[in-house]
Amino acid sequence: MSDSPSPEGSVDTDTPDVSAAEAGAAADGSVQGRRVLVAEDEVLIRRDLVEMLQDEGYEVVGEAGDGEQAVAMARDLKPELVVMDVQMPKLDGISAAEQIAADRIAPVVMLTAFSQRELVERAREAGAMAYVVKPFDRSDVVPAIEIAIARFAEIRAVEAEVADLAERLASRKAVDQAKAMLQQGLGLSEAEAFRWIQKTAMDLRKSMREVAEGVIENANKVKKEGKAAKGARKAKS
Repeated sequence: MSDSPSPEGSVDTDTPDVSAAEAGAAADGSVQGRRVLVAEDEVLIRRDLVEMLQDEGYEVVGEAGDGEQAVAMARDLKPELVVMDVQMPKLDGISAAEQIAADRIAPVVMLTAFSQRELVERAREAGAMAYVVKPFDRSDVVPAIEIAIARFAEIRAVEAEVADLAERLASRKAVDQAKAMLQQGLGLSEAEAFRWIQKTAMDLRKSMREVAEGVIENANKVKKEGKAAKGARKAKS
């Protein structure tokens, strides 16, 4: 490369290639001390979730019973992560997640019922980093949380390079596209692809967007050359 470089109980992290091994790696050794806000209107589910998180070493800093309370507590408590149900009174979970994401407070993991698949795209567009389908257990929740935190850190790293909002969105789009190409072309995990872009940017003293655009340009060039060669072979036959 040149210098221009779900069934029930499942976890969806908005990336088809996330493996169980990668999820485990994201969670390994990084749980202790995580400050989490839990937003769930059903008291029994909320209590079970809080107990589950505490057993896994998380610090639950707040519990919200509706969307408006979740947004207010997120702004006040500044948690490292928000775990929130999609369907919440007063303000639905998706609208609440959108406000929390817009303020860049913390990544949001959405909890959703199996029949709510149509809401998943809205949740992603609102800025949710991952979602977990009910019923769930700790093996579903913990990887989703740690991957969401890792992705949020990636976004913050990309956005730190530029101040303009439009430029930030363009940078994120380019980095996401380049990551997908590196995953497909080099067999990297999502986290490995991001680290490659980040390290290459540091080594070449370029922005991550410049490196990402180089990866995209190079991949498109290789694809175009491959099509041309295929066409030439067909013409000869």
